[in-house]
Formats: sequence, structure tokens, C-alpha cells
Amino acid sequence: MKKLINSILLILPVLAFSQEEANKFYINFESEKIENAFDLIEDIYDVRFSYKDEIIKGKTVNLKKEKRSLTQVLKAIETQTGLSFEIVASRYIIVNKSESEVNIQELDKIIINSYLTKGISKRKDGSYQISPKDLGILPGLTEPDVLESIQLLPGVVSPNETASGFLVRGGKMDQNRLIWDGINIYHKGHLFGMISPFNPNATKDVTFINKGSHPRYGERASSVISMRTNSEIEDELKAQIGFNGISADAFIEAPIIKDKLGIQASIRSSYTDLYQSYTFDRLADKVFESTKIENGDNPNNDFSFLDFNVKLNYQPNANNSLYASMISIDNQLNYTVFDIDNDQSFNDLMLIKNTGYGMGWETQWNSKLSQHTSAFFSEYKLNYNFITSEGETQVSDFEKRNVIFDSGISTEFVQHINTNNSATLGYQFVLKDVAYAFLNTANLQFVLDEDKTVVKTHSLYGNYEYKNPKLFELSLGLRVNYFDELDTFRFEPRLLFYKQLLRNLKLQISGEIKNQIISEIDETIISDLSLENRVWRLANGNEFPIINSKQVSAGFIFTNNGWTIDIDNYYKTLNDITALSFGFLNPNNSAFNIGEQRIYGVDVYVRKRFNRFNSWLSYAFNNSESKYQNLNNTEFFDSRSNVRHAFTASLSYKLSNFQVALGWRWQTGKPYTASTNGINGLEFNDGINTNRLPNYHRLDLSSTYKFKFSEDSKLRAKVGFSIRNVYDNKNLISREYRGNNDLNSDIELIDRFSIGFAPNILFRLYW
Repeated sequence: MKKLINSILLILPVLAFSQEEANKFYINFESEKIENAFDLIEDIYDVRFSYKDEIIKGKTVNLKKEKRSLTQVLKAIETQTGLSFEIVASRYIIVNKSESEVNIQELDKIIINSYLTKGISKRKDGSYQISPKDLGILPGLTEPDVLESIQLLPGVVSPNETASGFLVRGGKMDQNRLIWDGINIYHKGHLFGMISPFNPNATKDVTFINKGSHPRYGERASSVISMRTNSEIEDELKAQIGFNGISADAFIEAPIIKDKLGIQASIRSSYTDLYQSYTFDRLADKVFESTKIENGDNPNNDFSFLDFNVKLNYQPNANNSLYASMISIDNQLNYTVFDIDNDQSFNDLMLIKNTGYGMGWETQWNSKLSQHTSAFFSEYKLNYNFITSEGETQVSDFEKRNVIFDSGISTEFVQHINTNNSATLGYQFVLKDVAYAFLNTANLQFVLDEDKTVVKTHSLYGNYEYKNPKLFELSLGLRVNYFDELDTFRFEPRLLFYKQLLRNLKLQISGEIKNQIISEIDETIISDLSLENRVWRLANGNEFPIINSKQVSAGFIFTNNGWTIDIDNYYKTLNDITALSFGFLNPNNSAFNIGEQRIYGVDVYVRKRFNRFNSWLSYAFNNSESKYQNLNNTEFFDSRSNVRHAFTASLSYKLSNFQVALGWRWQTGKPYTASTNGINGLEFNDGINTNRLPNYHRLDLSSTYKFKFSEDSKLRAKVGFSIRNVYDNKNLISREYRGNNDLNSDIELIDRFSIGFAPNILFRLYW
């Protein structure tokens, strides 16, 4: 806390130079699309536009370069386009007076538009809103991947270069809650986490919360990623198909009953069984590096994925709407490698499937009271076998099983008391049934570990919001959880405070307490052990206690003349985390240890837009330390998640329908535990996580172009390409230790490296 206060005091003088921006600026447009012109005006004059796409469709604007006030710019645009503008609170501009009050309120919640790029915004509550449909170009991505986009935000790092394996403010990967249309998702990602399991073309908007979350969100200690599909009923058929270097997909939206019932559906599948591209080969090289199936050349190998979702929207009248949604994510692995010299074969068999169903009902009882009720069911199954054979005889079989049945129901009331005050009250019931088993079969079956646990949770929450732009905005919330089988209550207060200090300077303060009952077994203090040995399990109140997280943060946001500076300090503690001392590396030493973690950090983001260029950089400092009973003399040591410094910089350019982006990442290496060769194999005598991997850096490039086949045709297309790791830097991203899970095995040192030079392509059709 002392470090946090000192950092805030240091930041205040830096930002104290803030002053009122000048009334007039040089600005010019040459046949610029009106939406692009609005983006530039927002940056220069520090305003925000709200409009419907159909109002501005096809409009362009021309302005000669000269100094103009905001009023003069708007008047010139009115003359050329026939649009009208309504200015609200001296800053918010409503395009066409027919815009509804709801749109004005939504706009008022945003404090930074085009965070990183168009389609990403930061809100007054500290959360980030991502609209994949509107997302501008990001370096290294040809498509608006939901989870990859989040990794570019300050305070988020992916040390293992996977889509879903990212750390938020020093937390662990399993502390990030993924929600799709209200359904909890446990799948890590396609191709062993290399690709997000969520089709970006089916996702309408994403909310990412890393601090001060609303009390409706529980279950995870670090962050929330809530994804929603479209809830509106389209007037006409919309469809798109596309492919890249890994997969092909299709998406459709269509009305069934006009203004009453609509459907949307998407499907995406890898095509590796037909053709294995260079892009796929690069991903496979990274996934299977340092494994028995590295460089395996068997045309019958299967390494594929499939995901699809379907949603029905029904609106019987203006005050009621209902939806039913389902999602399926499926991964298959059947990979065999032959060692002809020793007459051996190694076979990896894996099936990972996550299926979810959700439904909801939203009603507006009157102009001030609304209610949202929903239910969901999520089923996750993981079956993995690693089979070793000699000739035709199977000599060993390592098995991993993990099953989750997660279901729940909730209802929430929102009461708008008056202009400045509103209140939320809700109840949730969740049932989780989780089982896992690690087995090893040679001559006899050896049970490494197994468990089955059920926990029912009742949660009651409330939230009060006070909004007065002239004074401050405050959100106070409380969530009360009762874990039935554990016979335990947990209280989770939440706080958000927002104050506009000056015209261009805002203050944000947040605080929260969270509890987590489901997590992945952290097999060992000294190793990540990749994906093969990690499974989900539930707290049982004994060797697996409930994880408790506390976080406070404070920061400032400065905007002026196209500049944006966002600085946030945070301090977080985690109690009752668990880890195995050496885990499955040695069955004789596999006791769980209970510990704690303390994290202090600073996130910094700076952006400048000029002409058609957009530049930004972010820096994250993170100091994360862990302490476990009976380990390291019960003293703190660097956590494996402690990426001390992370820096990202990007420059993008947009000209009409052409975009290009270049981005560079640099971060310090992760801590690891060094080993030495002893009489009985590898020994660990130098302390836990006392060494660090080399620093990591890579350069990424992306470019896209949209075009029409003709002016009269509705058929449109998009082409693009990207390159990850342009200069093919070989980054050492993890140093692991692996055993064969029996009493006689030796511990083996495994080094894993980053993805190399990896190009990708994109082609999409829209109509």
C-alpha cells in the first residue's frame, strides 16, 4: 500500500501541467469517409460522437487545411453532408437529433475511444469494450482475435505465446474467467492454446475487466472476459465466409419472423486433414517442440479443431426479449511417431470438448425498472493418453481425465431511481461438479492422483451507483457467497470512484475482494509442465482451500490534442493458493503446499494520433512474489508469473480501405529454478526461481484491404496477411522439468522456444 501511495504522489506532478486546449486547430480532409473524419475530430478536439451506421453510410467530407474551431468544423460538415449535430455537456456530440437517449447514456460511459485501435474503448468503470466487427488493425493479426487483442492491453502478457494462456496483472492463467453469452467456458484454446476458441465473426462485443468488477461477477480472482453475440433481430440476410492459413469459417444472420424472431449461426474448422500450410507447420513446430512427436512425419496424423455456435433471438413486444444460445468447441489429436531403429512408437491421443447452453429473458417493467434472468449449462471433457509401444506390444500408457459439469441460474433487477442514482440487486445459484484422474499403466496401473468434488454456491449481490459529472461518480457493491458443501460464507465488497479533476484529467480509484473455488492444479513450484499435466479441480476446504484475492488500484487519464496518457497503479494479494513442490516429477515428493502471493505493479499507456497514423506504446511493471509453507524456508521468492517489465509499441497507417500495422514487443524473461547434475540425476540446490530466462522480443506485421466487386453489388471482400516474428528471433520462453511419472524415472530438462517466422493470410467475402 505504501508503494502504491508513493507512486500516485510521483505521478501527480507529472500530470499537473495539464491545461485547457486551444480553441482552434489545423485540420483538413480530402474525400475522407465521415467515420474516419469523426475519429480524427475526436482526438483533436477531445469530444465523442454517437451515431447509427445507416445515418453516415456512404458520406464523405472535404476540408481545406486551415485553423478551425469545433463549431466551424461541424458547420462545414453539416453543409456538405446534411447531417445535424447536437452537443451534450460541451463534449458529447449526437449525430442527427433522432438519436435516442439510450445512445447518449452509453456514450457518456466511455472516456477513451479507439484505445490501441478503433473498436476498443475504455469506460469510466475501468473496463475495456471491444467490438470485433469495428476492430481496426493490430500488429500480427489478420483477424480480430478476441483473446489475442486483449493481450495487447497494458498489464496483460502471454509468456508462453498462447491465445488463452495470458496473465493479467501477475495473476495465473486459470484466474481469468471466460464467459460466452452467460456460459462459463473452460477450454484453453485450439491447437494447444495457440488459437482463440471463439469465432471473432460471431462475437458482437467483449467486456474485459481487470479491476473493480461489478458484483455480478464472481468465481475468478484475476479478470473477467465476457463475450456476447448479437441480441438484435436483423432486417435482412447477412452472411460471410472466409479462410486463413489454418481454418475456414462461415457466419450467417437472418430474420425468421420480421421484427420478432431471428437466428444467427457460425462454424469454423481447421482443414489440416486436407492441406497443412506453412502457417500450420510453424504452429505445430512450437506445440510439439521437445516432445516425442517432434518432427513426426505421418500422413495419418490428426491435429484438428472445430467450433460452432447457434443463437435464437425472440422479441414478442417492445418490453420483452428472449434468447437461446449454444456453443461447441472440439479439439482432436491423434499423433503417432515411429522410432524404427528401436522398433518403438509413441502415440498421443487427445479429445477436448466444451459444450455450453444458455438462455435468457430481459424485461422492462416500467421506464425505471428492468430485470434480466438467465440460466446456463457447460460441460467440459478432456481425455488424454500417451501410449508407448514396442513392436506390437503396448508397454506404457499415461492417462489424464478431467470432467466438469457447471450449471447455474440467476436473476437481476436494475432500478433507475433518478438521473443521478441507480441500484442493482441480484441472486445467482451455481452447481459445479468436477473430477480428475492421473493414471500410469505399465505392468500395473499406478494412480498418480484423482479427485471428485461437488460444490453448490448461493450468491446475493447488490450495487449502488451515484453519477454527478459536476462532482464525482461512485459505485459501491457487495457480493455475498455461501459455499454449501464447504459451509462457508465469503463477503466481497467492490468500489469504483471516478472524478474529472480538470477538463483533460480524470482520476480513477477501485478496490475489490474476490474468491475462487475452481482452479487448475499447479503441478509444481519449478515448472509449467505445458498442457499435458494441468487439470481443473474444486476447492474442498482442506488441501485445496478457497483462493482469496484483494486488489486496490488508482490512476489518472490525460487526453489533449490527440494525446492520451493512461497510468494505473495497483497492489494485489492472493491467499490460499496451492502448488505441488515437485509434483508429478517425483511421486515420492508430491505434497500440496498452501501459500500466498503479493503483487505490485504499474500500467502505462501513451497514444498519439496524427493525420492517418496511429501510434501507441504501453509499459507494464510487475513485481510478483510467492511464499509457501515448508518451501524456501517459508520465505518469499519470485513467482513464475513475474514478468518484471513488458513493453509494446505499435504504429499503424490507414488510407481509405487499406490498413497496415507494425508492432514490437519486449519483455523480461520469466523466473525459473536452476538445476545441477548430481549423482542421482538433476538436483535443485540454488533456491526457487532464482534465475531468469533471456529477455524476449519480436516484431509483428499486419495489413488488410477491403474492396467491392462493383458499386451496385452488395458483395464485398477483405484480403490480408500478417507475419509474427518478422526477424525470426529465437526466444527461450520456458525451462521445464519432466519425469515419466514412475518411481524409477529420471527428471529431464526441457527448453521451449517461441514461434518462429510465421506468416498468415486472410480472405473473406461479405454480403
